[in-house]
Amino acid sequence: MRSRTPKPLHRVAGKELIRFPVELLAGCGVQQIMVVASPDNFDAIYSVLGDGVTYAVQPNPDGTADALACALAQLPTVPPLVLVMAGDTPLVRLESVQKLAAEHASVPDRRMTILSAADAFSEDLGRIERASVTSDGRVGSVSAIVEAADRVRQTYGPAEVNTGVYCFSGDWVAEHIGNVAPAPSGERYLTALVATGADRGEDIAAMPIALADESMGVNTREQLAGVEAALRDRINCHWMANGVTIVDLATTYIDAGVAIGMDTVVLPNTMLSGNTNIGEECQIGPNSVIQDTHIGDRCRVLASFLEGAHVASDVSIGPYCHLRPDTSIANGVHLGNFVEVKNSHVGANTAAGHFCYLGDADIGAGANIGAGTVTCNFDGVEKHRTAVGDGAFIGSDTMLVAPVSVGRGAATGAGSVVTKDVPAGRRAVGVPARLIPNVE
Repeated sequence: MRSRTPKPLHRVAGKELIRFPVELLAGCGVQQIMVVASPDNFDAIYSVLGDGVTYAVQPNPDGTADALACALAQLPTVPPLVLVMAGDTPLVRLESVQKLAAEHASVPDRRMTILSAADAFSEDLGRIERASVTSDGRVGSVSAIVEAADRVRQTYGPAEVNTGVYCFSGDWVAEHIGNVAPAPSGERYLTALVATGADRGEDIAAMPIALADESMGVNTREQLAGVEAALRDRINCHWMANGVTIVDLATTYIDAGVAIGMDTVVLPNTMLSGNTNIGEECQIGPNSVIQDTHIGDRCRVLASFLEGAHVASDVSIGPYCHLRPDTSIANGVHLGNFVEVKNSHVGANTAAGHFCYLGDADIGAGANIGAGTVTCNFDGVEKHRTAVGDGAFIGSDTMLVAPVSVGRGAATGAGSVVTKDVPAGRRAVGVPARLIPNVE
């Protein structure tokens, strides 16, 4: 990978590679999930997964068989079934692993079952060899897996390959894992157990999966990009199957942690990332980036950037808005072009149509925020808050110098610099702003 970041912590679709097998195993109902890490990578991996899993440390990078041996050594007793997954194959599906485990458990004397991919074009994966092959070319007994590093000659074309997902009989794998000899490359491969079982006449099987892309692993940046593209395509297809319209698949990027409601339309050049949740009947994009944000129903977000915000329903945003973290937008709000909101609450049915900065502010319901309004929240040392009451009218180019408040139903004149509180129902104009009598 040529990176200071450990390979399992590189991201695809917004999620670290190591999270995919961990979350999949949890989804399968696995009661104890153990992650094997090197001493150099342990702290980084623990910072991502925390105490949700248990850990084994592999002191030296001596191969996958040694990794499993380190894991088994941590267990007080070996369970009847041991399920093993690689940490760099995020495209393996939950259904495939469930089917693998069920297949293995259904055969009483089965020792090892391998999740394989038929007709795959991957030159860096181990190829499955079968002692006997039936007419369909894939259901004969498995005799060996030849790793790419140990093939005596390069082979091309499709083949049945190992995906790095296995089910073992617990007692059997515990008995034989310590006897795996180093391969010519010097590593002790878990796949060597295939030959161990086959030589003893034991039941070793491979189960081909439906989707060949499940075998895609990550060893290079190029492969990382390939897995990213395949996963994003899968994510897009999932949301379309669940009632979301995606106008242009090629320019729509949806992370694995995103949720989208039915009848929402996602327009081109849009990225939905992190822990984002979008409601029903929304229009998102074109040219929008939404990150770690909740959006309610029937909202429109045009050419805008939202990060760490909470948006209620029936809200119109953009074009060219920026909602920064800790921003809350209530129902029916309109934020027009070039409005930035940071660490603020904007009340229901308030409108800020043009060129505003609302930072560290509490804006009431039904207020009108004129073009060019700025909350001057920083005095050079500390941030201060601005409060605008329900139904207030803030004239164009008003500077609200915090800490300051504008009361319910109050108003400011165009170009005012408000340095003192404006009481409810009153008007302030000028530089600095001063209160003037109300005109009936």
